[in-house]
Amino acid sequence: MIKQILHKSFSAFLALLVVFSTVSFTVEKHYCGDVLIDASVFSEVEKCGMEAIEKLQKKSCCKDELDFVKGQDELKFSSFEDLNFEQQQFTLAFAKTYLNGFESLPKQIIPHKDYSPPNLVADIQVLDQVFLI
Repeated sequence: MIKQILHKSFSAFLALLVVFSTVSFTVEKHYCGDVLIDASVFSEVEKCGMEAIEKLQKKSCCKDELDFVKGQDELKFSSFEDLNFEQQQFTLAFAKTYLNGFESLPKQIIPHKDYSPPNLVADIQVLDQVFLI
C-alpha cells in the first residue's frame, strides 16, 4: 500500500517537474520612483495614476519592467536506433521477459459447474440416529 502511494506521488512529481520546466512566462512590474507598485504574472499591472502628470511633464518618474522567464525549449528525444548494440539487446531481452511474465493461466474447465445437488427433504442420518464416531 505504501509502495503504491510513493510510486504515484513520485510519478506525479516528475510529471509536474517536466511541465513546469518547459513553461515560459513573463513577470510584469510597475515602479513609481524606486517603489514597486504592482507585479503581475498573468494579467496587466495596475498603474500608479501618475500618467496624467507625466504627460504634462517631460520627465517620467514611473517605469515598467518586464522579466521574461524562459522555460526549457529543447527536450531530448532519443530513439531505439540511438542505442548501441548491447543496449538494444538488453532492452529487447528485458521487454520480452517482462511481457511474458504476465501471461494468463489457461482457462480451467469445471465439469460440474452447472450441476445443482438434489434437494434434501430430511437429514437421513439424524432420522435414523446413525452417526460416524
